[in-house]
Amino acid sequence: MSFKQYPILFHPILKDRIWGGTKLKSILGKDIDSNEVGESWEISGVSSDISVVANGVYAGLNLNDLIQKFPDEILGEAIIARFDKQFPLLFKFLDAKDDLSIQLHPNDELAQKRHGSFGKTEMWYVMQADEGARVVVDFKDGVSQEDYLKHLESKTLPSILKEIPVKKGDVFFIETGTVHAIGGGVLLAEIQQTSDITYRVYDWDRLDAQGNSRELHIDLALEAINYDKKNVEITYNKVVNTDNHILECPFFNVNYIPLSGMYTKVKDKSRFYLYVCTEGEGEIIIGEEKYELHCGQTIFIPAVVSEVILKGEATVLEIFVS
Repeated sequence: MSFKQYPILFHPILKDRIWGGTKLKSILGKDIDSNEVGESWEISGVSSDISVVANGVYAGLNLNDLIQKFPDEILGEAIIARFDKQFPLLFKFLDAKDDLSIQLHPNDELAQKRHGSFGKTEMWYVMQADEGARVVVDFKDGVSQEDYLKHLESKTLPSILKEIPVKKGDVFFIETGTVHAIGGGVLLAEIQQTSDITYRVYDWDRLDAQGNSRELHIDLALEAINYDKKNVEITYNKVVNTDNHILECPFFNVNYIPLSGMYTKVKDKSRFYLYVCTEGEGEIIIGEEKYELHCGQTIFIPAVVSEVILKGEATVLEIFVS
């Protein structure tokens, strides 16, 4: 069976969260009824939430089925060599109306030992932020495990964490073991490893609609926390119609494309690409086929595609795995 080359879209997997809001609908145009949707999983290979194709001849197939039928065409030989037929990324949009819990994620070794999972390294790209919005990332200088446990017990953990004001276009790299929280008023795009393992250590003493507090993972987190100072804020160039480098790490690479006119990507056929439109609109072209590009859209480009053209007035994230 020959493979049909085209930009693949997936149905978003929407997640109600205690901290969720309405920006995924009002800003990104998602078809949502609830006022508490916190996450839109745009493409996922997490076993409990496998993305389903929304367009074209493969509509209705889930991501794993597509990979099984066309592994080389979808993932590419470089990705298969590293991950076999397991999709290595999870990409999502998050709308934090209220603060997320203070949390962290285990590294690959610990996640595999405990959960049979990848670890969870992630990157945030801020798409919109209300006035005064901030994120919480990492400890202040000189914090030890003893300090952490003392403040955790006294419910003063936020006092030893770094709060960073945010605005549109800010980027943060969250390595495994980094204590962090997305603050209320922030809409962002999150690129991460395929993992849903989170250790929640403090949840602002809030209760859900039934009057219950959410589960904490204090003991699990102890071995996973990294107290070393990290460079979490990333600066990058914004040259028009160019793939400006944001981040390269062992798990994913991210470029920033300020599109005003046309951008052409000539790629090898050994790996897939994702294009995420964070603002504006335009079109994406493969061969003779043209497809709409708009804010809030995540487009999967199969490995077998050799050239992609973007046209329009937009900002786009280009994501791939080395």
